[in-house]
Amino acid sequence: MDEAKKTSKKIQIQAGEDVSLGRFSNSMFIGHGPEEFIIDWLLNSPTGAHLVSRVIVSPGHVKRIINALIDNLKRYEEKYGEIKLVEPDEQQLH
Repeated sequence: MDEAKKTSKKIQIQAGEDVSLGRFSNSMFIGHGPEEFIIDWLLNSPTGAHLVSRVIVSPGHVKRIINALIDNLKRYEEKYGEIKLVEPDEQQLH
């Protein structure tokens, strides 16, 4: 049996409908202090940048998030192919 499967736990997650529907973000801002990282998820639209959500986590948790994202991105690309990055046009950012 895979080691990750042996140690994984089932978690019951409760959330209201407004949270469970999710939010769309096409930009982010990251700031940090000695004890926390602040991740602002933004929506850049024709009317400006709008804060969609703010998540504040510890430095250790940021590292776990990054490792989980790297692992999931690798599995995604193995299944669906490499994701091609398109750099945003500087004109669109202003």
